[in-house]
Amino acid sequence: MHIQAAFADTYAQARVKFLEGAAAAGMALASHLHPLPGAQGETLAMDVARDGPLGAEKLLIVSSACHGAEGHCGSGVQVAATHDAEWRARARDAGVAVLYIHALNPHGFSHSRRVTHENVDLNRNFQDFSAPLPHNPAYAELHDLLLPATWPPSPDNEAAIAHWTTTHGLPRYQAAVSQGQHSHADGMFFGGTAPTWSNQTLRQVLRQHGQGARHVAWMDLHTGLGPSGVGERIWAGGNDAPAIARAKRWWDGGGQTPITSIYDGSSTSALLTGLMWSAIHDECPAASYTGIAMEYGTLPILDVINALRADHWLHRETLRGHAVDPALAQAIHQRMRDTFYVNTDVWRAQVVAQARQALFQAVEGLAGT
Repeated sequence: MHIQAAFADTYAQARVKFLEGAAAAGMALASHLHPLPGAQGETLAMDVARDGPLGAEKLLIVSSACHGAEGHCGSGVQVAATHDAEWRARARDAGVAVLYIHALNPHGFSHSRRVTHENVDLNRNFQDFSAPLPHNPAYAELHDLLLPATWPPSPDNEAAIAHWTTTHGLPRYQAAVSQGQHSHADGMFFGGTAPTWSNQTLRQVLRQHGQGARHVAWMDLHTGLGPSGVGERIWAGGNDAPAIARAKRWWDGGGQTPITSIYDGSSTSALLTGLMWSAIHDECPAASYTGIAMEYGTLPILDVINALRADHWLHRETLRGHAVDPALAQAIHQRMRDTFYVNTDVWRAQVVAQARQALFQAVEGLAGT
């Protein structure tokens, strides 16, 4: 399959390409239907394809669209993998079953939103909701500035944001906005107050496919941080030195592709809570775990944050029943798509090449366990 043909302009097209590729490869398929329709009225689902036996001791998970608008990238990688005979043969020969989870957040993918239909950032939603939730006072301070009464923001609003960023520094601004919050349900990076549909459905998938595994690896595909086209490999697990060392042995390519971490400040990501990988320990407690988030750069961080601000502003206005100029709404939707999916042949080729290398490395790592 030509690399470019693996990618799709819409969720509906991406889903068809994924299901067709998995079916042609003879993979076992299951679809977990979402309760709401998509932007085009299409059926939404978290689709799962398994390449390998259900009882395999070594399992590699490859997932897309944890953050919906980022799904164009992850889906393209998954579709390309279903058509890659050399890759599939290597996993099979190593005794590794591969579980592709397509569109963890199908609603966000279809509607070009980062968040779920509950307005929740899925990768902040894996909390212990029986305990007090993390507090983010810096976000509370910024909330009204981030989502002003009008869009585009007024000069005064822009000046206030710039003053806060200059005073506290860009890394602190990024952390305040993105680390997650549980106090403003209409706000950005909201972690929710209960497990979302995607959270509950993913746990069901992990229980079904992962409980028999002794070793689980996970590559979760993201976009929006770092230099354009560069796939940062961010350790996706706890602050566990032996596990981090194992990930570095598997994936750092002799130092050519370093594994970064939110715990030591080496990642472009801020320190986060409520992360999705924690579900592995709940649902597959007998398995050792090694995982990364592949984070492909698109635009500078301020451009990314401002696209998300506009999207949340539009969502809030819609919920309030306020009329929004259709041209402005369309421009906001297009900006979200362009922010998280660089629609060029060069970028797509970079994405697939780096993901393919990481897939082979994951299988080699699992084979050695």
